[in-house]
Amino acid sequence: MSARGDADARSVDDAHARPEGASDELVAAVGKFSEALERIERARGALYDFHQLIGGADGLLDDVVEQLRKAAQEHWADRVETELIGRNVVAGRWTFQIVEEFEDGYYDAFRGLLREVQDDTMAGRRHVFEAEMKQRRRTPGQPRHGATP
Repeated sequence: MSARGDADARSVDDAHARPEGASDELVAAVGKFSEALERIERARGALYDFHQLIGGADGLLDDVVEQLRKAAQEHWADRVETELIGRNVVAGRWTFQIVEEFEDGYYDAFRGLLREVQDDTMAGRRHVFEAEMKQRRRTPGQPRHGATP
């Protein structure tokens, strides 16, 4: 730890303190794994965006069909109604099924394995790498630089 953080190193709360014997390399690796999960969380959010955007577009098609019929375009209304409304976005699946498969498979496996690694190597503590970075970068005694709330 740098001289900047040494004076108040004990201020890192117990929930984020480095476990006894954990090397810098291990803390960095587990920190990187946690960062990777943060990206997965963002991808999950994008998947929900996809789900809601597709569902919203499908809902708008009801109006499209109605307006085409009012414009005496039965042929096009019939095609939109039969070819697009209710169509699977991928083989056999609507977007809710894609979301469920992602969450029950890759997402749960990713989160579970990270938790196992944290439990085994960091005594169940999360964000140890970030807590140490905070400690190195803060200025003890400065307003809004406190180690804990």
